[in-house]
Amino acid sequence: MAITSNNQIQHITKALSIQINLSGLSFCVLNTNTQTIEQLETIHFDSQKNSSTVLDAVKHVFNTNTKLHQEFSIVTIIHQNIWQTLVPKALFNEDLLTDYLKYNTKILKTDFIAYDELNTNDIVSVYIPYTNVNNYVFDHFGSFTYKHQSTVLIENLEKMVKHDSEASVFIHFNTDSIDVIVFKSGKLELYNSFEVFTKEDVIYYILFIFEQLQLNPETIKVNLIGEIKIDDDNYQIIYKYIRFVSIYNPEYSFNYEAKPLHLQQYYTILNSF
Repeated sequence: MAITSNNQIQHITKALSIQINLSGLSFCVLNTNTQTIEQLETIHFDSQKNSSTVLDAVKHVFNTNTKLHQEFSIVTIIHQNIWQTLVPKALFNEDLLTDYLKYNTKILKTDFIAYDELNTNDIVSVYIPYTNVNNYVFDHFGSFTYKHQSTVLIENLEKMVKHDSEASVFIHFNTDSIDVIVFKSGKLELYNSFEVFTKEDVIYYILFIFEQLQLNPETIKVNLIGEIKIDDDNYQIIYKYIRFVSIYNPEYSFNYEAKPLHLQQYYTILNSF
């Protein structure tokens, strides 16, 4: 996790969290005095962007959404992409960031590589953020914090399973990818992200991980979060091959001006405050 600052002092009671990927963004406005979610929204871009063109789409959202035209005491950006890997903290060297990513990510000379030290693990998440978006947010709001989606997922899910003696599997659905998180005896066993284009891609990666980690699809429960609903094709094909599968939707202590029907879509953003 990284923090930027321009030393502006704010006395505001609103917090903003934005999750950004190349297909769209979600944002959440929280009144920190009343713990009320005043706005929770997902916006899909009209086409898939790249790391250069995504900024224009973000600017359009900011220019056209009045909920973003206010001051915030806390601003958090969550970067969602598959340009990420985990490194044990004992082996981590800040001078080797490019080496950690170069075997599974195409890195350009202009890419800035960041990292988050996870609070609940002796591991570091190394990733490529959308630097142009970070710069725009800094110009727009001043001080803010940014992190990778993997950090939010791992830290919060591990809290939920830390006392479990059985294996726990979570599948987080993004627009064009899935994140697979596996815990054994409350400890992180695996985190990996995969590009997926069909429901067959989804079940292939899930069953592959089950086979590699020797997990039994007849006994292990799979929890689904993110952009997934019970009537989705992805849910139906997982249900066909995994005996115990369900939408994971924990209770939150927030109040809502308008509570969304499918809160699982906003798991990472609601757990980022």
